[in-house]
Parts: sequence; C-alpha cells; structure tokens
Amino acid sequence: MSGPLSIFYFLVLIISIILHEVAHGIAAEREGDPTARMLGRITLNPLKHIEWFGSVILPLVLILSNAGFVVGWAKPVPYNPDNLKRGKKSVAIVSMAGILVNLSIAVFFGLLIRLAPFAHIYSTGFFEIASIIVLVNIVLALFNAIPIAPLDGFRFLSAILPFKYDSQMRAFERYSLPILIIFLFWGWKFVAPLAFKIFTLLTGILL
Repeated sequence: MSGPLSIFYFLVLIISIILHEVAHGIAAEREGDPTARMLGRITLNPLKHIEWFGSVILPLVLILSNAGFVVGWAKPVPYNPDNLKRGKKSVAIVSMAGILVNLSIAVFFGLLIRLAPFAHIYSTGFFEIASIIVLVNIVLALFNAIPIAPLDGFRFLSAILPFKYDSQMRAFERYSLPILIIFLFWGWKFVAPLAFKIFTLLTGILL
C-alpha cells in the first residue's frame, strides 16, 4: 500500500472507531443512562476517544508492516448498567450499537461503489478510497463481534445468556487478554476470508 493510501487507511480507521464508540454512548443514553453524555464522550473530538496503543501505535505498526489486517480500538465509552431501563436487553442493544454503525458505513459505501458506474464514475481514486472505507468497517465489525472480552461480542453474549452462566462468563473474562492476543496472531486468519467475502458481496469487487 502506498504512503498516501496508508495514511488514508489509518485516518479511516480512527474515524470509524470513534463513530463506533459514539454509537455506544448514544445507545446507552437512549436506554436511560446519561453517563457518556455527562463525561463528554458523545462527541467526534478524537482527543476524547483515542487510546494511544489501540488507536495509534498498533494500527500504525500493522499498516507499516503490511500485516495483512489492521484492527484498533478507542477508549470504551462508559455506561452504568444500573441506569439502563431494560436491564440485560439494554446491555445487548448498547453492545451491538457500534458494530451496527460500522456495518452501516460499509453497506453505504459498498452501494456507492456498485452504483458508481451508473453515475458514470470510473475514477480509480474513488474506488480505492471507498473500498478502504468498506473494508476497514467490515473488519472492525467482525473484530468487535468476537465473543472475547472486552470486545462487544462478549458483552452481547453475556447479556443474552441466562443468569446461570454469569459466573462462567466472569471466569472466562479473567483470561480474556491472553486469549485475545492469541486470537489476533493465530485466529484472525480464519475470520479474514469472511471479511473478504462480505466485501465482495457489498461492492462486487473481488479481493
């Protein structure tokens, strides 16, 4: 990937993870908890969201090393589950909000790519830029859907499972960091083909 495209890839990742976190805050507020609003986290100001390792260092290392995949995260938007009006159902909604935003962005730009020829748009630059936006948001959605803490998939799974499984989920959470690291280096290769298939489905472009 060329220098300018690498920079754009990084910027798209930052913007996408910020939108992801803002979506959590908005969902929590709609479900009855104003914590994110009170802490100033429902904002597009990157300084409120950036977590230096997950938002900057790790993505840049992956991009510059041509790792084949790029993931990242921002500071989690805090919320108080006790304020949520529908208990575990609200937790599930808040957990899925960020993933749904990333998928919505991917679908929107995927449709733009598919419709571009009908608008007589054949610019290589347009297709490269739109493709990066689609791919980044697909990867973020799939990554966050993995049921390993602290990812959204774990929170969602914890919310929809019956209470009798709470102790098992808490026990699993204690070992989540090493499990997540192992997954990133050895498990992602099994998820990547799904990301490429979704990309082709949305854009009509074969990676």
